[in-house]
Amino acid sequence: MKEKLLFILAGLCLPTLFYGQQRSLSWVADLGNGSYKNPVLNADYSDPDVCRAGNEFYMTASSFNAAPGLPILQSKDLVNWQLVGHALLRQPPFAHFSKVQHGNGVWAPSIRYHKGEFYIYYPDPDFGIYMIRAKNAAGPWSDPVMVKAGKGLIDPCPLWDDDGKAYLIHAWAGSRAGIKSILTLNRMNETGTAVTDEGVLVFDGHGAHPTLEGPKLYKRNGYYYIFAPAGGVSTGWQLVLRSRNIYGPYEEKIVMDQGRSVVNGPHQGAWVDMPSGSSWFLHFQDKGAYGRVVHLQTMQWVKDWPVIGMDADGDGKGEPVMTYRKPLAGMPVMTPPESDEFNSATLGLQWQWQANPVSTWMMMYPAKGVLRLFSAKMPDSSRNYWQAPNLLLQKFPADSFTVTAKCTFTPNPALEGERTGLIIMGVDYAGISLMKKDNQLQLLYASCLKADKGAAEEQEVLKTIDGNTCWFRVKVDKGAVCQFSYSTDGTKFVDAGKPFTAQPGRWVGAKVGIFCMRNTQINDSGFADYDWFRVD
Repeated sequence: MKEKLLFILAGLCLPTLFYGQQRSLSWVADLGNGSYKNPVLNADYSDPDVCRAGNEFYMTASSFNAAPGLPILQSKDLVNWQLVGHALLRQPPFAHFSKVQHGNGVWAPSIRYHKGEFYIYYPDPDFGIYMIRAKNAAGPWSDPVMVKAGKGLIDPCPLWDDDGKAYLIHAWAGSRAGIKSILTLNRMNETGTAVTDEGVLVFDGHGAHPTLEGPKLYKRNGYYYIFAPAGGVSTGWQLVLRSRNIYGPYEEKIVMDQGRSVVNGPHQGAWVDMPSGSSWFLHFQDKGAYGRVVHLQTMQWVKDWPVIGMDADGDGKGEPVMTYRKPLAGMPVMTPPESDEFNSATLGLQWQWQANPVSTWMMMYPAKGVLRLFSAKMPDSSRNYWQAPNLLLQKFPADSFTVTAKCTFTPNPALEGERTGLIIMGVDYAGISLMKKDNQLQLLYASCLKADKGAAEEQEVLKTIDGNTCWFRVKVDKGAVCQFSYSTDGTKFVDAGKPFTAQPGRWVGAKVGIFCMRNTQINDSGFADYDWFRVD
């Protein structure tokens, strides 16, 4: 507790605190001089979409199989973002997502503010397009309603027209539908809860714009606009279509590509206006193990066409910038949470499980200032941790960072092989843990290459420890090179294993977090108390 108090006191000396959350020690986009640097969110908020309600902006993003899903972020200036909640606490169908479904689940969503309510339309490529809504973006959100059922329906976006008619546009996933690079427009009922027709194909990207997806539908100055990325996640461009008729025909124009910048595949995002009227565009960049990070670009309108980023040669096609003046000056620095002291009755909002959670996995002890993880049995079909649902993980927050966690492990005396520790998770994974064996606690370094293919772990026993408290650490350097270490006194750390290069998961970046696991089951479990989890 003494070291926790010292950490909190040190945090009070930092320039900005908000809602009890220390600003990030690993990445801050606000440069403090009226400018910002990209990415504004250097973390895996994939397929971002943004809407404005009054003077506030709200963002959501893909969350795939992670729960809770559909993160909700809030900002006043599009640079400083605060994570305020999740719109999807458990993912339907509940039984289906009680098991890990890597790469499935919530694909690219859209968020809109309409008649005093927030709406999110999100696709599950195996089931269809859902809608949820809320009066308050931080929640609570309604239960999901199936708007359009079917396989391969992805990337939906609604539009309520000036005459009150409601529309829904979406793309297609070739892996499920057998066709892609086309966009379908449906009519919806006025409440936006169901489509009312079969739909009409309004644009074909085959040829000039392969892998056309992620459409966002807008209206401005009598034109209907479809913003849609094409060309592939890491190699593509931002396409904009416009027509005086919502059903087309649509003119087309590439309005942003990588150009001479270092930002690959700059596309799939959201156009928003500041209250002052200036236009901006948020999009993602694929950074491999770091996930799909969020950039902010200036946007101008020229002859009713958008130009995104800087257009140095005046051809109407911009390229991304790495620094720029902020859309709005004077806002306090805010960043999504990373560290967690576990002093609250609830987990920090940065945490997600690998599947719909079960109540027996964890309990908060705010009086003690600890998170207690109870060991859960591995699925019978698992060969490694790739299919373990009870990994408690968060996104990589920057290119370089260090995580340290303090753990006290109390295994069940009647169980062998219970294990708890710190893990970096992707299609490959590695971690350091305590494991009970022969009534002793062993420090174990483990790695698993090609975990998604069912490979077995490689394990190295480092030592047997006295007592049951250990400090786990991993240092992540540029290139996602990770070095694990441990300490038995909280001061001296010893390297564990050789450097491990993190890899992305399925459609997501690598994640870091903690776990408590067992291979067999009796009538009770052991548990691990985590005093804190600190990112710097």
